[in-house]
Amino acid sequence: MTTAPPHPQLARSGPRIGVLGSYGGFNIGDESILTCVLRCLRAQRPDASLVVFSRNAEHTRAHHPGADEVVDWEGVSRNRVLDTLASLDLLVLGGGGILYDGEARRYLRLVRAAQERGIRTFSYAVGAGPLREPDDREAVRTVLAAMDDVVVRDEESKLVLEEVGVERDVVVTADPALLLEPEPFTDEMMRHEGVPTESRLVGMSVREPGRAAEKLDEGDYHALLADVADFLVRRLDAHVVFLPMERHDVRHAHAVLSHMTAPDKGRILHGSYSPGQVLGFMRHLDLAVGMRLHFVIFAALSGLPVLPLPYSGKVFDFARRMGAPALVGVAREQAGLLLAEVDRLWDEYPERREDLHARVRELSTRARETCARCGVLLDEIDGRAGASREPEVPAEAATGAEPTVAADPDVAVDPIVAADPAEGAEAEPPRPPTAEPRPLGV
Repeated sequence: MTTAPPHPQLARSGPRIGVLGSYGGFNIGDESILTCVLRCLRAQRPDASLVVFSRNAEHTRAHHPGADEVVDWEGVSRNRVLDTLASLDLLVLGGGGILYDGEARRYLRLVRAAQERGIRTFSYAVGAGPLREPDDREAVRTVLAAMDDVVVRDEESKLVLEEVGVERDVVVTADPALLLEPEPFTDEMMRHEGVPTESRLVGMSVREPGRAAEKLDEGDYHALLADVADFLVRRLDAHVVFLPMERHDVRHAHAVLSHMTAPDKGRILHGSYSPGQVLGFMRHLDLAVGMRLHFVIFAALSGLPVLPLPYSGKVFDFARRMGAPALVGVAREQAGLLLAEVDRLWDEYPERREDLHARVRELSTRARETCARCGVLLDEIDGRAGASREPEVPAEAATGAEPTVAADPDVAVDPIVAADPAEGAEAEPPRPPTAEPRPLGV
């Protein structure tokens, strides 16, 4: 595995901005969010010192060279963390789904410490829920009330905060990862993974049960997804590729494979890839079925027909905003309904393609609003004359490029640890467009 070389610490004359989230290489979605947040902050303030509070500082230093300083905040002296907080001009919380039972109070303890030291605080398109434990609810209610601006990524999170008793304006934008840029995933990398390049490919994402998916029954949903995978193998003459978005997903992908009647047509990506490379891999796919939120986001960015499998409110909310089929759950007794939805999704996609592209563009615009609001707060902090400007930032300033919505589903447009492509590999030339989606069974 190749990692980025240590980068020199540059002397920065601008504000010191801290970024606090579930960072450190545990989840591709969170790493994609950090990539986009750092890019936004650098665009807003090229002279800023960007300080990331990480759960694994070594990983973050290696894979996010845009950070000027990285600080461990778990298992270290509290005084060291507080000293770093006291040096900031702004603390950015998020993004990502971090306000939930058992975790919210931990993050908000640092936010409260910053507030007590007069540091301005900003909630960057966070996700919230479930929130049932009294200590977490109290922390959310009191700390968010004192933040300078609270931005969440979806309506579900806003409703959760309202139910908890947060009495202040809460702005809904969209997930920061909607601004991620793709990186090449070459044919050589495909061959290294044993994934055929001349066959139809279906991407699948599975996850482990946990706080965010506490109602999942492992046996039922493993068997259900195996049924879906076998159905797609037969009807599309396709190979199914499982994309682990967290390291624990590998075990569940193997479990689904073990239930398939055609396991020889299944593959699991085992390499370590950056979020941009995972997004780049999506350009090789023809269809996507998945549970992880950022897998679904990556598929939408790539212009793929995608069937989300909602296990929580955040996935259901994104499916609704995309106009995608939104099933109630992933229980085995819903197998017939799920297969029918996959069939209809493939059949109707040519007519729905433009609507999907328009919805992705709209959500990307909403994601840029978060960056713009953060810029307004920074203007206020350093007393710039533009402090009263409306939140506005061009796409290229927030992302370094235009939104990564694929203009065509055949020309797509960013697990956990980044890795370089093969030594000396060059970006592969664009693949020729594949055939239009056709009704299943034809």
